[in-house]
Amino acid sequence: MNRQKIGLKIIVFMFLIGSVLAACQAPVKDVTTTVRVARIPVLDTLPLFVAQQEGLFEKHGVSVEIIPVASAPERDQLIASGQADAMINEVLSTMFANKETIQFQTVRYARTATATAPVFRILSAKDSGITEVEQLKGVPVGVSDGTIIAYLTERLLQAEGFDQSEIQTTSVPSISDRMALLGSGQLKAAMLPDPLSTLAIQQGANLVLDDSRHPDYSFSTLTFRKAFLDANPTTVKNFLAAWEEAVDLINADGSRWTALLSEQNLVPAPLLENFQVPPFAKAGVPTEAQFNDMLTWAREKGLLTQDVRYSDCVNDQFLPK
Repeated sequence: MNRQKIGLKIIVFMFLIGSVLAACQAPVKDVTTTVRVARIPVLDTLPLFVAQQEGLFEKHGVSVEIIPVASAPERDQLIASGQADAMINEVLSTMFANKETIQFQTVRYARTATATAPVFRILSAKDSGITEVEQLKGVPVGVSDGTIIAYLTERLLQAEGFDQSEIQTTSVPSISDRMALLGSGQLKAAMLPDPLSTLAIQQGANLVLDDSRHPDYSFSTLTFRKAFLDANPTTVKNFLAAWEEAVDLINADGSRWTALLSEQNLVPAPLLENFQVPPFAKAGVPTEAQFNDMLTWAREKGLLTQDVRYSDCVNDQFLPK
């Protein structure tokens, strides 16, 4: 009798152990299949709209809510408050957000400069007489202080052989103000993003230097709230799979998207007819060398007083395999 009881207890115990192990191995279901994306009207967001228009998010089982924002600070505030889950940003803003606790993680390149397609250009005013890089020595270049634009301006000029003492900048945070001041000649030079830089050239500005000469410095990123990544890994992977298909469609035929560029205000109207959509980056994340160079610059400028770890800010685990 005792042997039967012992045997029964062993069977029950083994059943309980098996149940616990099975529960531990069962996949944890994501909290949501909806991704809320805060977006500023920049060309870098084109894959988002292509994926939505072509039904790619639906194909991969993801629902996407696009939240228009007017500025990068507004975008960052929405993400930090949990009112949005993802955004197009730069690694610098991810570093700043993570200096105390890990709030954001970058999961993919959004857009990168290439040898044939610049993202940013240093332009000179029409009648400034500045047409060569050497002529920028000692000339204040309009930038937005503490941003990727300021970082990139310094790095591009340093790559062209400038000493730090030869690099001068002046802070004009608003891109539209910077463009207007350049157009009026009140700024002799300014750094502007494409396609606004293309419009400025069309209006008479001179191209002096762009990041196609040093493309490793220039890229934007797709970044999520860390809490969202932890709670919804499958949703994020599916979102990135849809993004990847959208990139393939864009790179296969950039001429298909003129109406979308117009509808979403991603390209100025005067450029639409002849605008060539640049190639978009395939799956990948910023390298540790790229990250560390930005971190070094931020520390030198006093924008960060502590180190921020690459592994805390960049996560490649969600990319399509």
